[in-house]
Amino acid sequence: MLLAERLSNKEIADRLFISPITVKRHTANIYRKLNVHSRRQAVVEAFRHHLVPVQ
Repeated sequence: MLLAERLSNKEIADRLFISPITVKRHTANIYRKLNVHSRRQAVVEAFRHHLVPVQ
């Protein structure tokens, strides 16, 4: 999970070959679905709900 790596939108976009605006849109959708307001909260909730594998 790239959000857990504390990467910027630009860094995530570069890794996925998409635009930073697309990353921002996807991040906003993740926040909405997890009912959170920050990347840190999103990462915590994703792990808590087993939505991503523990590394």
